Amino acid sequence: MPIGTAVHERTFGLCESLNYREWSGYFAVSAYEVHHHHEYNAIRNAAALIDISPLYKYLVRGKDALRLVDRVVTRDMKPVAVGQMTYTPWCDEFGKVIDDGTIVRLEEQAYRWTAADPQLRWLKHNASGMDVTIEDMSAQTAALALQGPTSACILHKAAEADIRSLKYFRCTRGSIAGVPVEISRNGYTGDLGYEIWMPWDRAVTVWDALMAAGRDYDIHPAGMLALDVARVEAGLVLIEVDYVSCRRALIEEQKSTPAEIGLGRLVHLGKESFVGKAALEAEQRHGGPAKTLVGLELDWPDIERLFEKVGLSPSAPSATSRVSVPVFHGGRQVGKATSTTWSPTLKKLIALATVPREHAALGGKMQMEITVEATRQKAGAQVVSLPFFNPPRKTAVPAL
Repeated sequence: MPIGTAVHERTFGLCESLNYREWSGYFAVSAYEVHHHHEYNAIRNAAALIDISPLYKYLVRGKDALRLVDRVVTRDMKPVAVGQMTYTPWCDEFGKVIDDGTIVRLEEQAYRWTAADPQLRWLKHNASGMDVTIEDMSAQTAALALQGPTSACILHKAAEADIRSLKYFRCTRGSIAGVPVEISRNGYTGDLGYEIWMPWDRAVTVWDALMAAGRDYDIHPAGMLALDVARVEAGLVLIEVDYVSCRRALIEEQKSTPAEIGLGRLVHLGKESFVGKAALEAEQRHGGPAKTLVGLELDWPDIERLFEKVGLSPSAPSATSRVSVPVFHGGRQVGKATSTTWSPTLKKLIALATVPREHAALGGKMQMEITVEATRQKAGAQVVSLPFFNPPRKTAVPAL
């Protein structure tokens, strides 16, 4: 049975809907209200506070810390300086993605590694013979994501830290309400945002301080349903939805290389040997991945016509669908859409889809399966660039 996170005593009192889900053994709020509209709007128009404590977190320390990190992940970690963060996948020896996450260099010989799935055994296996320690900090370190256009103002008000000069994918140390914290300039919403890391047993104090500082900036707690819409708009993949970890895949077809899930830019074949390098070099020699991730924008007039045929008004889905549906070209199924959502900001029905490389060109015309009155139909779709939503404020240093 799931247990509460470090701030469960606060989130439970705010969760009017009692709509929860299980995330890595913890209760995670799906939506605080009956619908997630206000929470999504907070992400895009004000500020949202999201409990991300269920993430797996590892502290890698020692003389060979860089050597281990660089050996496991696909990105070149040598240029990553102290106080800098990077996002990367990591693979098995066949070049198939195990997981993806962020790594921040806290000190010269110390890194914090986050992941969606447990990675301790894999890290220790690859650390054999190295002068390094790996500590699972998942239950000792809590994390809150403060996301949205007013997030910088709130954090500047609440934190004793250098927020003014904190650049995108950089990290700094400070305190909030007397609690020591690490603050990173990143997030999973594709918007201006921060992630705040703190001792598990003092997370409620930080939550209260952020909520108090955010009252004048229309802060809202936000759950997973709102986060799901935002991350699809941002073109961000989700493990076990947009790709299957090679550890959990039942057949070879379910496995993916980084390039096949849109992360090929994060593979640095020029660096020294890393797990999966030989297989990924072979993929490149053979012309690249056979399939790739694309954005699809559905033809809304086409959807209206399908509903009109049965005498119904079209309705946008109320939440992001994580159910894979077929994608067609020329009447033949060529791929699948894995995440589909109505974008309130773009006023469009959008999807993340995996299709063969030859069908991935921007502007390409496809069809995607939708269900109307329990009948499977095909609606027109067009391949568009990712991310769907990419505001300049996401990476800018905000003016305070």
